[in-house]
Amino acid sequence: MNIQSLGNVAQSGQRIVDKLPDPAPAVAAIQQLDPAPSLPQVLQAMQNINKTLQLLAPNLEFSVDTDSHRTIVRVVDQQTKEVIRQMPSTEALEIAKALDRVQGLLIREKV
Repeated sequence: MNIQSLGNVAQSGQRIVDKLPDPAPAVAAIQQLDPAPSLPQVLQAMQNINKTLQLLAPNLEFSVDTDSHRTIVRVVDQQTKEVIRQMPSTEALEIAKALDRVQGLLIREKV
């Protein structure tokens, strides 16, 4: 749609909102989605991913941080088993945990 066509719509009295597609199908699709998986389901999926990756990319490992429930990806040297890179970093996970604790304290003090 170009600027000229917007002017024509405005002059004709038709609202731009009237030209938008019906959102009902998208809303229905979202409502039919399954609920979020449980932690045991996520852990099982991570195990399956790691088994499959051992053949394709043995340096990658996926896991879930049990405290924050965040997905962790590690690049590991297969000979030394040293973690070369981790995303999010250990420091970032610790900061997130500390912020969650602080937020919990603030909520408890307000109530």
